Amino acid sequence: QVPLKPGRSLMDWIRLTKSGKDLTGLKGRLTEVTEDELARHNKKEDCWICIRGFVYNVTPYMEYHPGGEDELMKAAGTDGTDLFNQVHRWVNYESMLKECLVGRMAVKPVAAPKGEVFKNEIIPEDETILRMRIFVSIVLLCTAMLLPLFLIIRKQIYDWFQTDSLITIVIYAKQKGMNAELVIVDYQDKRLRGEIIVDDHSYLVECETFSVLVNIAEKVGKVEITLKKKENIHWKMLGQPLESHNTFIKRTDRGLFYRKCKLVSKTEVTHDTKLLCLLLPKSTHLRVPTGQHVYLKQIIAGTEVVKPYTPVLPFLPLDFKPPSHHDGAHIYLMIKIYSSGLFTQALDHLEIGDYVSVSNPEGNFKKSQVQTSEDLFLLAAGTGFTPMVKLLNFTLTEVSCLRTVKLIFFNKTEDDILWRNQLEQLALKDQRFEVQFILSQPTKDWVGKQGKISSSLLSEFVKRSRKDSKVLICICGPTPFTEQGVK
Repeated sequence: QVPLKPGRSLMDWIRLTKSGKDLTGLKGRLTEVTEDELARHNKKEDCWICIRGFVYNVTPYMEYHPGGEDELMKAAGTDGTDLFNQVHRWVNYESMLKECLVGRMAVKPVAAPKGEVFKNEIIPEDETILRMRIFVSIVLLCTAMLLPLFLIIRKQIYDWFQTDSLITIVIYAKQKGMNAELVIVDYQDKRLRGEIIVDDHSYLVECETFSVLVNIAEKVGKVEITLKKKENIHWKMLGQPLESHNTFIKRTDRGLFYRKCKLVSKTEVTHDTKLLCLLLPKSTHLRVPTGQHVYLKQIIAGTEVVKPYTPVLPFLPLDFKPPSHHDGAHIYLMIKIYSSGLFTQALDHLEIGDYVSVSNPEGNFKKSQVQTSEDLFLLAAGTGFTPMVKLLNFTLTEVSCLRTVKLIFFNKTEDDILWRNQLEQLALKDQRFEVQFILSQPTKDWVGKQGKISSSLLSEFVKRSRKDSKVLICICGPTPFTEQGVK
């Protein structure tokens, strides 16, 4: 993110979109945009961008973009879909930019392919279209025929069985290390959605069913989803299959799935940071893996706003066992409330019993990165500490090869340090763990280290336990902090 000028916040942008001002420059008229037309609008004062087939005039949004004008200009006058997906595919651009919509991209005319099939003869236009339709139909048919074969190759097959009172859906993942974090099940609005994570792909069972309860039973390489029948009748089919039912695709192509979670508690951690406890819906099975995050979605002033947060544990377990009440029914989020932050202010104003939409987990962190390391260094600034919470619990309870685990925790003042007492107790409890607090704006009474992240400061603390030990360094915090840390 970059600093924005005064009056250029998200709330200011929402106000501008509600003002009735023409933000497209077309006086409300939608148009079909050719590639040549799009390419002509490639300057800061006249910038159009295509995202997923729709063209937006982002000129008025330039000064409001949190990533800065230069980031938007990378896609000026072009199709910016890939760039958008890489950076923030989770953002609801349709809602944010709906007043900037210029129109659709024009569909390119498809010429009939030359070759022996057509013998280069002149074909009437309607016949060309017919032949192209036949060609497309054949491609689609072949794709449909290959999909089951692909699923079989991946051994990603589902079946279902029933008794008088139960329906059991069995998904044969045949994947080593199948665990609760790789299974996501939701039942809402009479729709069952079961997703199995396989590396960077996912397999989905999704259908409309009767009102049922959902439970999960895990076995080696097999997932069972049990549905309780509302009435003891024989089902002829497993509900009505939905559009994405029985598909195996890359997770990034699925889009984000949300469920509404209830706020059940809100606890003060520091003067500006709170621990929110969200209750998952009764029929949801969701475990957020270590090192991964979720997105929260709220409607603010009629605009859908989405932000990422990393779930934490309710506290650092000093007995090295997961808290007994942390049974997968709750998600805990440690959130810093900013006085000028539109989204965090909305979260802070939530009352107990209110709902917030929570997405499926996202992220690329793999536990295997830790399981082969001997020295683990965690560099955190402020709420960049949140990904470290589950990581600390996992490493100290399950990774036996680690010799040292060191947290170097940067904050402005002593009052900003999150869970200071818990971290100090943990350091006393486990001799492998060490925590170092570093302040950038300490009082005169502070006797610890002070300063900002730098090579000289880190060289004091980031040292191997032995000459050739394998080291893993994880860093999280504000963008300038992480960029400086990586350097």
